[in-house]
Amino acid sequence: MAEDNKKLKVIVFQINDEEYTVPVDLVGSIERMMPITRVPGTKSFVKGVLNLRGVVTPVIDLRERFGIEEVNDTDATRIITVEIHEMNVGLIVDAANDVLDLDEESIEPPPEVVGTMEAEYIQGVSKREQRLFILLNLEKVLAKDDVHELNELYV
Repeated sequence: MAEDNKKLKVIVFQINDEEYTVPVDLVGSIERMMPITRVPGTKSFVKGVLNLRGVVTPVIDLRERFGIEEVNDTDATRIITVEIHEMNVGLIVDAANDVLDLDEESIEPPPEVVGTMEAEYIQGVSKREQRLFILLNLEKVLAKDDVHELNELYV
C-alpha cells in the first residue's frame, strides 16, 4: 500500500464565510449571475431555470437549501453548473474562489454539524494551512426525488 498521495481536484466556493468544494470533474462551468426564469410549484430552494447555451438548466440556491439566511447577489455571486444524476443543475454560490488539489488522505469524515449545515450534505472536511474545506455530497444536496421533480418540470 505504498501509493503516492492521491489528489482530489476540487472547485472551492463560498457560502457565508464557509469554504465548500465539489470535484472538478462534476463541474460543467462557472457563470456570472444571469436572469433565472421562476417555475411555479417548485420547492423554495429551486430558483427556476435558465437557458445555458441551449440547455435548459434548473438552478438551486444553496443558501436556501442549507437553511442559511438569503443575501442579495453581488458581483462575486456565481452559478456553478454540475452534473448530478445525469442532469445539469446550476448551484448559486456567494463566490467561486479556487481550483485546488486536496490530498485524499487529508479528508476526514464529517462532524455531526458543520457551521449551520446538516452533516447529511457533507462528504467530508479537509484542513489545509488555516483553511477548512467542506466537501459537499452532491448526491444528498440534490436527492433523486428532487432531481426527478426538476426533470418533470422541463422535459
